[in-house]
Order: sequence, then C-alpha cells, then structure tokens
Amino acid sequence: MAAESQTIVVPTDAELLQAQADLWRHSLYYLTSMAIKCAVELHIPTAIYNLGGATSLPDLITALSLPPAKLPFLRRIMRLLVTSGIFASDSNAEVETFRLNPLSWLLVEGVEAEDHTYQKYFVLAAVSRHYVEAGLSLANWFKKDLAPPVPSPFEDLHGVPLLHENTPLLDKELDRIVNEGLAAHDNLAIGTIIRECHDLFKGLQSLTDCCGDGTTVSAIMKAFPHIKCTVLDIPKVIKTTPADAVNYGAGDMFKFVPPAQAVMLKLVLHFWNDEDCVKILEQCRKAIPSREEGGKVIIIEIVLSPSMGPIMYEAQLLVDMVMMVNTRGRQRDENDWREIFMKAGFSDYKIVKKIGARGIIEVYP
Repeated sequence: MAAESQTIVVPTDAELLQAQADLWRHSLYYLTSMAIKCAVELHIPTAIYNLGGATSLPDLITALSLPPAKLPFLRRIMRLLVTSGIFASDSNAEVETFRLNPLSWLLVEGVEAEDHTYQKYFVLAAVSRHYVEAGLSLANWFKKDLAPPVPSPFEDLHGVPLLHENTPLLDKELDRIVNEGLAAHDNLAIGTIIRECHDLFKGLQSLTDCCGDGTTVSAIMKAFPHIKCTVLDIPKVIKTTPADAVNYGAGDMFKFVPPAQAVMLKLVLHFWNDEDCVKILEQCRKAIPSREEGGKVIIIEIVLSPSMGPIMYEAQLLVDMVMMVNTRGRQRDENDWREIFMKAGFSDYKIVKKIGARGIIEVYP
C-alpha cells in the first residue's frame, strides 16, 4: 500500500518573517564569537574592572588607548555584546555606561579572588583558525568513508590530533592556547563543588586525581587536610608541573592507576570514545577498595539532559559539537554513562548533584 500523502502546511507570512530573522541569527552567530574574541584581545573586561566595574564609552576608549575615531565602532561591538549577555549596560542613564556581569567577570585578568578562573584562553582556543577550519570541513568529512577508528574532522584536516604530543608540530601557539584554555575550563567551579558536595570527600583518606594539574587536589587538600592526594598524568606533563605539597606520579591511566580509596576523573572521559572509557574505568576499579571500605570513582562530567533548561542544554550540546569536531570523544547522557559503568564492571552509580552544565557522579565497585 502506498504511503499516505502528507499535507504540507505552508507557513504564514508572520512565521516566514520570523524564520528569516532566526536564520540571520543562526547564520551570523559567528560574529558574536568574533566580537567576544575582539573584546578579550583588547582587554575590555579588565579595563572595565580597573575602572571600577562600570564605565562610559569615552573613558573606555581612553583606558584602552584606542583612537577616538573608533568610538562609534566600539559602541556597535558593545551593543551586540550587551544584547548577547556578555556585558551589562545602563542605557537609560544620562551617560550610557557598560558594566561587568558574571560572564565578563570570567574574562577579567589578574583578579585575586577565590574561584576566579581566567577564561581568556578558552575563548581564544574556541575561535582559533584551526578550530574554525575543522568546523568548516564538516560536510566534506561526512562524505568520506574513513576507516575506524574514525579521526575527528580536526585530525582529518590538519593531519594531527588535538591535545596530542604531535599538536605542537602543527602550531606551537595553538597547543599553548588550547592547554591553557583546557586548564582554565577544568579548574572552574572546584570551590563550588567542594562547598555544594561536601560529603563527596567526607571520610576519604586517600584520592588519586587522573590527568589533573594539581589545582583541583590542592583545593581539596585545603578543605580536607587529612586526605592524601596523588595526581596521575603522563611523564611529559609531570615534568613541567611545579613541585608543591601535591604528590605527582607519572604513568598511563590505561595501564595503571595508583591505589586510593577514591579515584577522580574530572573532565577526562569526554576526550575518549566509549571503548577507551571502559578501559580507563577498569583500571580505576582495580585501584580502589570495595564499596564497604569506601571505594568509589568520582566523575565530574557533563550529563546531557533537556531537563537543565533550553539554554544550559544548548550549551551542553555545543560542547558536544566541540568534542565531535576536534576530538574522538563526546558528551554523554545518563544512559550512556550507565552503559559504560556496567561494561567496566561497576555495580552501581549515583548522580550526586548537577552543578551548572556538569554532573557529579559517584560510581561504586
């Protein structure tokens, strides 16, 4: 029997006009990204901070040492960034002023405050030429019949993986920016996690942090001085890590994880495919005692979910696209995580709390 024909509903004039405006927005969003890059490179957030957190446009031009003739152009950039939620403004005042908000606070340089993590390099990595070119190559990548393991569009286009020992051969500055951006991204909100999930570390005597840079465990040790912490990473990274109170160990988490009551994987597994995640978690399971003895793996990762609301969910999906375009990893929903945990031999898990776009998960042997 032939499939029943479906009646196509023709959009109304009003719907088509709205659709056109939406198409403009989605097609031109890259200009918002470029405007953020411009603001970061001009040090606009830092200048506003140094001017007391709010400033007029003429004062901002002076503080930035920009030609006065650029004032009307800067106004147009700032107008877009205010509308996009990057800055705030008091346009109804006698003199229009621009202010910092929580988002632009993350882009202020040199702030001595707990939980402030400078996110400049995350922005610069996200809009770097190599990232953008990889995104532009998506359609060609989809058309290629590539042998597994399928390389990312970034690796296919540029010939080397991102976050790999060969990445500096492609571009040393890109490698530096990406690693600094990754560190800033990873260490954001550790103070919030410690405060909001205090019981996560309660009763622990030892903890191994896989692929950390020492910042996270230093914060944990400050809040819980009795916990003996070890950071595991590859020898190349450990060699460049400054010596402090943290115990560093060089190794390969695919082969061995130093024994501890708990193992922490903070924003690590999203770089790897499911099979590799299972291998990593199997080593973590070997490193911890039984559940009765307090053994667990602490995972801090995005847990994709529409329940987070449309804006947060869109942010999660965009980060998933970053992983798809630039790495062989991905972001996962709860069902994906459950399947990986069970394949790795764990018996149970619990999503302790969702903080921002991330979930805090305890996984039990």
